[in-house]
Amino acid sequence: MSLTDQEFMRYNRHVMLDKVGEQGQIAFKQAKVLVVGMGGLGCPVSQYLVASGIGHLTIVDHDVVELSNLQRQILYSANDVGQSKALTAMQRLSTLNPLCNIRAINDSIFDIDFIKLLSDIDVVLDCTDSLKTRTFINEQCVKTKVALVSASAIQGAGQLVSFDFSKSDSPCYQCIFSAMAQPKLNCSTAGVFSPLLGVMGAMQAAHCLNMLLAESDKSLPDFTRHNRLYLFDAWGNTLNQFSVKKDPECSCCGV
Repeated sequence: MSLTDQEFMRYNRHVMLDKVGEQGQIAFKQAKVLVVGMGGLGCPVSQYLVASGIGHLTIVDHDVVELSNLQRQILYSANDVGQSKALTAMQRLSTLNPLCNIRAINDSIFDIDFIKLLSDIDVVLDCTDSLKTRTFINEQCVKTKVALVSASAIQGAGQLVSFDFSKSDSPCYQCIFSAMAQPKLNCSTAGVFSPLLGVMGAMQAAHCLNMLLAESDKSLPDFTRHNRLYLFDAWGNTLNQFSVKKDPECSCCGV
């Protein structure tokens, strides 16, 4: 496979990069990525992936646009209130880059055959804000060995972690968070600083693209840095990272 003249011109600033080049851009073109949750994280994540030339993007969300979403969910406008997030996002993203194949699923992941959906996916991006949903996505990705990039944002604090489940020593989401206190906080109950979603969404999209580059060219160093938990503080503009290890007694991925 090669890039068309139109694609070469459109993605020229990527092709110029040593770590991307034409082969990296072709990897983006061939990739099949799933974004779950088209809220504050899913909006910037999907915009960057589509702008970057991801060839096949599936977005899943069963919710509708509410007025209170507009403070941070930057794909939507006041005219979209009451409309499906997934279908509205698909229309906007298709306008952003008609070269991308975008599929919208206007259902909860609990109401579809999620395992079947994952059978044709390279990377999953968890952009949800529910512990139940995050746990379910993590379990299904562990079962199918599909790479997962998970991010969250609440008040002024952001988290990001990625897992390559094709590696036997990879931890999973439950290894890190199952033993930790899980306060029932979300944007509705605790609020969130609007630009924080853009920061974490951009980081999440970058992690996904880095994964695809590392997979397409084994000579490149794995600069995605799996097995690290990144914590971003929007108030102090600080980013900290911590190594995470597989929990051998994890109920999800433990042996």
